[in-house]
Amino acid sequence: MKFVNREAEMGILREAGALSKKKLYTVSVSGLRRVGKTRLLTEFLKGGGLYFFVNAKKSSPDLLDEYSGILKEKKILGGLEKLANWEDFFKVLFERFSGTAVFDEFQNFESVDGAVTGILQKNIDLNENRGGILLVFSGSLIGLLKKMFTGKKEPLYGRLKRGVRLQPLSLADTRKMCMEIGITDMEEIIKLYGILGGFPLYYTKIEDENLAGKSFQDIIGLFFLKEGLLEDEVQSILSMEFGKRSGVYYGILEAIANGNRRLSDIAGYVRKEPTKITRQLNELKNYFELVDYEEDVITGKKLYVIKHPLVNFWFRFFNSRLSDYKRRYPEFIEAVKRDINLYIGRRFEIACLEVLPKLGLPIKPDKTGRHWGKIKDLPKGENEYEIDAICLDRKNKEALFVECKWSDINENEASRILESLKEKASFVDWKRNEEYFGLFGKKIAGKENLRKEGWFVWDLEDFEDAFQKASGKNSGLFSAPEP
Repeated sequence: MKFVNREAEMGILREAGALSKKKLYTVSVSGLRRVGKTRLLTEFLKGGGLYFFVNAKKSSPDLLDEYSGILKEKKILGGLEKLANWEDFFKVLFERFSGTAVFDEFQNFESVDGAVTGILQKNIDLNENRGGILLVFSGSLIGLLKKMFTGKKEPLYGRLKRGVRLQPLSLADTRKMCMEIGITDMEEIIKLYGILGGFPLYYTKIEDENLAGKSFQDIIGLFFLKEGLLEDEVQSILSMEFGKRSGVYYGILEAIANGNRRLSDIAGYVRKEPTKITRQLNELKNYFELVDYEEDVITGKKLYVIKHPLVNFWFRFFNSRLSDYKRRYPEFIEAVKRDINLYIGRRFEIACLEVLPKLGLPIKPDKTGRHWGKIKDLPKGENEYEIDAICLDRKNKEALFVECKWSDINENEASRILESLKEKASFVDWKRNEEYFGLFGKKIAGKENLRKEGWFVWDLEDFEDAFQKASGKNSGLFSAPEP
């Protein structure tokens, strides 16, 4: 599959390469598994360099032999020379090599040979002023990689010059990947994005399974194939992250995926006191980076959300019914297929928030997000309301309220939805001078008539138009200054 986007990250690596000509330079590249770190690095290394994969399943002597072979192949090490230990390896690397050396899944050295980081630290310090070497450390176990470079008691503390945080691709770039594999219908793209997110490997798997150009229903069958490529994907990812400590983490992720997004609700779901799970929640957020907060755009209140779409999907449908899944119980499979559309509807809201800035809006928002609140003087259970998206122009005190519906909508139905949205907006405690109302749908009949009435309405046709107009522009990905 064609390499998509990553211009910003590639630019950082090229800049680091230029700086390394004067002085040793060190960079980390981190991100969740399957996000495309190795592909980014191999594309960067097309300009030349060394690639070392740190295989956690190999013994230290075997890995050292593998790396010796790479050095010999590149004529850095003589054919009859032998490296006795990691001291020898790094001595040769720093004394004889000029260029880029990448260590992929660098955190695995912790299990292969814990002494390596101390040896590397010594060599970095000894060669700090030597020009000509760029060292790139890549890792998927974000928490462990972060600890190796930012933990004050760690040998490599303070030895990193710059960090690149690789984020999943945006909806706009996911569309480009889908187009590469013959999936051109925007509805199908939104469905795939809702489950697979912007993780390039999964779209490569679609291509590898000869499903290029096939429907969403055909592709989703990858989950139900015996020994299918996606059958053990989430469990494989998490077993590497959590090790033997998976129990409570799994329970928390299942709770969040099933709509329990406040601490008290999560605790109730896993049958523990809130104080008994705060450490694990903090680790899921700050160490593993699988969980984050969704912040109310008006009040600033926060709810927990799973960042990885496929992990969220797995815990919503499969984790609690693994026995039924493993034996491919027909009623279970039918229930999943039946409920997927409702699930995609929720993910559609995320897609709408992404595309909003690319549309012709009546205001220039500086803040956008969801809102949830309570209506005064109504009994509990009847007083809660949600608004899918609110765009705020805080300087000019203007607001755009938006509803998202994953369905085909006729003109009369659209009018009713917008009037209901207008009523909900009256409960929002944010003073504004002007307010506008919008609606997203799969297909909205009578769009032009509704627009003439002052409403803002968009459907998947407008998604496509917005992406075509924005093609060639940067997708807004960013790089963080830490590993």
